[in-house]
Amino acid sequence: MDIKKLNKFIKFMDDNNLSELEIEEGKQRIRLKKYEGKEPQISYQEVPEKPPQEPKKEKNESLIEIKSPMVGTFYRSASPGAKPYVEAGKTIGEEDVICIIEAMKVMNEVKAETSGKIVQILVENGQPVEFGQTLFTVKP
Repeated sequence: MDIKKLNKFIKFMDDNNLSELEIEEGKQRIRLKKYEGKEPQISYQEVPEKPPQEPKKEKNESLIEIKSPMVGTFYRSASPGAKPYVEAGKTIGEEDVICIIEAMKVMNEVKAETSGKIVQILVENGQPVEFGQTLFTVKP
């Protein structure tokens, strides 16, 4: 990354009183983090190419997708070693907790908001998730 561009990002942080800034351009990601009384800390990494996804089965229009309501870390159970909330094939109700998403050190329970049978769990335990990312497919 160009040092002039990097200095512009640091100036942008100072001008806008930001303590952290992360930018991704193509295969490059840069994260700037400023600690009180210290110069910004810089980390740089190449963004890994996304692994090839499993070929999707024919899109079944009768399946409902349960999507992530926030950005965070996906957990299938309440604590390490505990039984997962749901498994593929389990029947769920609208008020059933199906997973936890940790965001900013807060554990947020995610409810199904639909009834049916879990067809697929599309996210691995401990994996980061994005807002709107499909977590489960459910057959009503």
